[in-house]
Amino acid sequence: MTIDQAQTADYQKTIRLRAAASDVFDALTTVAGLSSWWTRTTGSGEAGGEVRFFFASPTEPCVMHVDRADRPTLVEWTVTECAFLPDWVGTRPVFTITPVEGDRTELHFRHHGLTPELECIEMCTDGWNTCLASLSQFAESGQGSPFGS
Repeated sequence: MTIDQAQTADYQKTIRLRAAASDVFDALTTVAGLSSWWTRTTGSGEAGGEVRFFFASPTEPCVMHVDRADRPTLVEWTVTECAFLPDWVGTRPVFTITPVEGDRTELHFRHHGLTPELECIEMCTDGWNTCLASLSQFAESGQGSPFGS
């Protein structure tokens, strides 16, 4: 597999939202926002911070370092710990936020390193599809469907 093929094999999805770019950015960088569409979250979503996402285990979160949080256009994380999904460690979820007409936004999500070679690809693809739908609901209506709700 060439480098270009590996890059295009990453999980990617683009969605359009009826929400302002700044609102989408806040949903990706605040504990309240992340907890409202993804799962219980603690930490700091600011650049240089660390966010901890709690799924099945109340004591073993998936931990992500916030590499960038450029308001309102870019959020980049690197997974540093994830006991229940060890394939994720070292992968990089990236959210690119592009304002479009009016208060609409295009969100391009790419999980660098989440490729078909990983054992979790089917479960993770389904999970991201569900989570991004929840993010869309939250950004547009203020009510998402986070894990465990």
